Amino acid sequence: MKSSEPGRGWLLRLVIAFSFTQGAVSMARPAVSYRALALGADARAVGVIAGIYALLPLFAAVPLGRRTDHGRCAPLLPIGVALIATGCTFSGTAGSLPAMAAWSGVMGLGHLSFVIGAQSIVARQSAPDEQDRNFGHFTIGASLGQLIGPIAAGLVVSEHDGAMARTSAVALFVSAALAAFSCTSLWRIERRPAGTAATPAKEAPARKVSVRSILTTRGVASGMFISLAVLSATDILTAYLPVVGEQRGISPAVVGVLLSLRAAATVACRLAMTPMIRLMGRTVLMAVSCLGAALLCAGIALPVPAWALGVLLAGLGFCLGVGQPLSMTTVVQAAPEGARSTALALRLTGNRLGQVAAPASAGVLAGVAGTAAPFVMLGGLLLISAGIAVRPLRGRPATDPGGARPAPGERRTEGTSASRSAGHPPR
Repeated sequence: MKSSEPGRGWLLRLVIAFSFTQGAVSMARPAVSYRALALGADARAVGVIAGIYALLPLFAAVPLGRRTDHGRCAPLLPIGVALIATGCTFSGTAGSLPAMAAWSGVMGLGHLSFVIGAQSIVARQSAPDEQDRNFGHFTIGASLGQLIGPIAAGLVVSEHDGAMARTSAVALFVSAALAAFSCTSLWRIERRPAGTAATPAKEAPARKVSVRSILTTRGVASGMFISLAVLSATDILTAYLPVVGEQRGISPAVVGVLLSLRAAATVACRLAMTPMIRLMGRTVLMAVSCLGAALLCAGIALPVPAWALGVLLAGLGFCLGVGQPLSMTTVVQAAPEGARSTALALRLTGNRLGQVAAPASAGVLAGVAGTAAPFVMLGGLLLISAGIAVRPLRGRPATDPGGARPAPGERRTEGTSASRSAGHPPR
């Protein structure tokens, strides 16, 4: 029986909760950058603080994924909310750059906990043919948060009369409250469909799939790299657009609007994702979107006026909207049975590795070659992703109907059939 038959209210509640948590993080991260600038940070220090946000999650992702594969997912959601709210609150009271970096790491750990739990719920409660749609709808929650958060930060943060330190702290306190409000939607999120008696722990207790086996499964590593590149682009845009705005004379309010414009374009992309997949196929769509994002990201390095920057960011947001949901589906369908949450956690580990390395590299580049250099670096990373995304097209049989599913998904079809014949319902 498909898990969607009792209704998809759980998915709507999950999207709402994710919107609030992502909105809190998207509001907090520019506020952290502005508060760091007020405390005397330069572009390099901002990059280090942005990297610390991903450092703790880098080591916690796989253990959390292992736990989720053999237990419930929902408890990770309120834990993540609590950590995000704590990180935001204490970042607003921190009086030094090291303290800000530490609490930024706590915020990142909370975001990771929430995302692992939420993604695992979507993977577990969606039939294989629903995963593109459900992951697309799930990531709309992230895009809505990224739409609201930067605008709210821009409205609260003020640089007039030396008020940036105080107003950025207020923005962080508001972010903590926004995260806490997401708990109002965290009810009846996780449930098993009728007729499913086995728990995840009972489905596959016989063996623990090794990390190496997961990583060497066809489709997992490529999905991880594409996700890393797309998230790195989004992350550096969020962290460095305030710095670019400062240098080009663009106010925090306008920077917030620009970041939200990118997020709005991402929402539009994800709403249109199902027809785009039908038209182009998943593989071609991923390759074209990465290529377009590479060109647009490099274009941000040009000294263009604010309105042209808005056009570039809108196009970039649309292109970046494809990578996250489709890489989730690719990794879930490629992963071995009983290790899907761990595979999603490894994908998030790759994301966090990119969030550590990319801002740190961007900080070094910005210190040496100016704030335009990180965007050129991102363009190159996305160009490599486009090349990786197009690889499944090579050797595809002529009878393949448009490439609607990549090779990993095709392989998982066999696994799904096998599991059905063994008596296990699809998750």
